[in-house]
Amino acid sequence: MTMVRIPPPALPVRDRRAARALSPMLTRLAEERATGVLVREHGVLHLAEGRVVHAESPLSPDLGVLLTAHGTLAAAAWQHAAARAPDPARAAELLLRSGVLPTGALELCHLDALYDAGYFALAPSGTPGRFRYGAGPRLGPLPSVPVVALERETLRRRLLLHRLWPDPAADSAPLIRADAAPGPAPALPVTPRQRAVLDRVDGVRTAADLARDLGRQAFHTLVDVRRLTAAGRIAPVPAAPAPPPAPPPLPVTTDPDIALLKRLRDALEAL
Repeated sequence: MTMVRIPPPALPVRDRRAARALSPMLTRLAEERATGVLVREHGVLHLAEGRVVHAESPLSPDLGVLLTAHGTLAAAAWQHAAARAPDPARAAELLLRSGVLPTGALELCHLDALYDAGYFALAPSGTPGRFRYGAGPRLGPLPSVPVVALERETLRRRLLLHRLWPDPAADSAPLIRADAAPGPAPALPVTPRQRAVLDRVDGVRTAADLARDLGRQAFHTLVDVRRLTAAGRIAPVPAAPAPPPAPPPLPVTTDPDIALLKRLRDALEAL
């Protein structure tokens, strides 16, 4: 009989104020219609007149990856636009004006990248955020997002992942296949999307690495990772054991007999 691990029920959402708690600073910036760049531990949000126009995170693929991974845009076209623009959002605007990409496809990929990176930028952090006013973003032809919408979607995604599997360890650790360990492999079937993730799990790649390899949004990859973890297909690589504590230093002796012997030794060496 196949054993399936079932996570505990999701934590309830107590009220709508929970979304505002994601980043009080971001809420204040939205209320004052600020323009600039909010730098947080896991990502960056670009604001224009209090709206989010662009987001970046080292944990999610950028717009160029999403556009070029599956043939939506030729890699050479993206590289040409990126070389002429200071950031991916401006590169996307160049593509929009040049007409090399359907408007709807570009706007959809832009929003996908924004919400994906924004999810990680708003992750809990022990490091305070920093905001640089007037750092260049502006409302352009690509769609922008109200702060409240980004916070609401981020909270929804957190709750979805918790329902799938409540332990976040697999989100950031290198992943290993369950069939790499001794014992029978789980027999539950996987979807084609999950199979693509499973085939790339090698004990080295993290979920963020898999998302870039697949050209998919990082959050969608996390959904597959948590489902595969809940099904017993994959697991995070166990953390290395902590090194043993250093031995205590040897006590410094002040025994007068030892001191006398040292003086005798020094005297004999001087002969």
